[in-house]
Amino acid sequence: MKHYRKELWFDTKRRREYINITPQVQKCLEESGIREGLLLCNAMHITASVFINDDESGLHQDFETWLEGLAPEKPYDRYRHNGYEDNADAHLKRSVMGREVVVAVTEGKLDFGPWEQIFYGEFDGGRRKRVLVKVIGE
Repeated sequence: MKHYRKELWFDTKRRREYINITPQVQKCLEESGIREGLLLCNAMHITASVFINDDESGLHQDFETWLEGLAPEKPYDRYRHNGYEDNADAHLKRSVMGREVVVAVTEGKLDFGPWEQIFYGEFDGGRRKRVLVKVIGE
């Protein structure tokens, strides 16, 4: 069995962003040379997420509205975690959106259903963060 590991780095400008990382992840898969196996992609920071969904701007706005309703950023004093950093809402949003995705690799391609894409969700941006891509297989 072969394995491959790479880190993708992101430096977001806004506190919250949704970035389609499917092309970068597919490039990692191509670099790996693995044709059959599994690909793990996970956020390496507790205030960011990796998830699969549709690349549609209305849906991304719906995520933003829904998540802000579940865990509003402000007022900061509503959260016990806040103090040194006012990012408790980002921790909660990450918990809802998830840490990672696992995608089957078939014939050297990400084996997706219709419209599926991989996204990096940033909930406490403004600094450099990373995503791990790990591929195992033959």
